[in-house]
Amino acid sequence: MENANIATNLTTITRSFANPDCLLVAVSKTKPISAIQEAYAAGIRDFGENKVQEMTEKEALLPKDIRWHMIGHLQRNKVKYIASFVHLIHSVDSLRLLKQINKEGQKVNRAIPCLLQVHIASEESKFGWDEAELTAFLFGTEIEELQHIQILGLMGMATNTPDTEKIRAEFRGLKALFEQIKRAELPTQVQMKELSMGMSGDYRIAQEEGSTMVRIGSAVFGARTYT
Repeated sequence: MENANIATNLTTITRSFANPDCLLVAVSKTKPISAIQEAYAAGIRDFGENKVQEMTEKEALLPKDIRWHMIGHLQRNKVKYIASFVHLIHSVDSLRLLKQINKEGQKVNRAIPCLLQVHIASEESKFGWDEAELTAFLFGTEIEELQHIQILGLMGMATNTPDTEKIRAEFRGLKALFEQIKRAELPTQVQMKELSMGMSGDYRIAQEEGSTMVRIGSAVFGARTYT
């Protein structure tokens, strides 16, 4: 069921933030244009989608100052459809995908902003780099060829569990990795500025552990209906 008062939900959420400077990305996947317009009217400019087709359809119909975030698993053959306008791809979970983003960025003559998704959860279904392959890439030679990407930080999804201490430990571990990389001498196309972690159920914990942006959907728009 749609929650009618999106503006009220947004006020409630932002008042509960542990870090008021943390960016709220409103996850609008499966939601109609009217719901996004309501959030837009309440001041939201950052919206997250997890399907390329849905993002491109909405981007064509909505104000051009919206910043579109790709937060879902991204297939390499779909990158070309969002390369010209996507504000940030949170879910870059492999080198193969990063190379494709670089290729499409070259075609549209822009460095596409990305976050590297790190696998921090105990569930095998989650995607992402492990720490060893991530550091090997960032401090290796292959990155030198990728001049049409801009890596702005890391993203992680915690285990889906009621165990808040487990969630906290996973977020804390990602923050430690983020800080470790940030202290190193990095390639020119890498900046450790953003740490995207936290969703509707765990965003407060994520903020307490250092998140700079949270991806919140159902708490903003109401429960999702899948067809």
